Amino acid sequence: MQQLKINVADDTLEAYKEYARQHGLSLDEVVQAVVARGVSPQCQDWLEECFRLMDRTGANSQGQRWKREDLYSA
Repeated sequence: MQQLKINVADDTLEAYKEYARQHGLSLDEVVQAVVARGVSPQCQDWLEECFRLMDRTGANSQGQRWKREDLYSA
């Protein structure tokens, strides 16, 4: 296995350290999992899979459209 040196924002690093601590993992294990997931075929095809699942639902909006601000109205 090879070593890799990366630069990470302080707050991101702290968040990963906390995640590792909460899950009983080392920071190295967490970073390895994230890197491996990023190049896995499932990760690369996630958007295609998302659209495939949406097409399978058979849902019909009947022409109704959403605007971004609609998502935030209470």
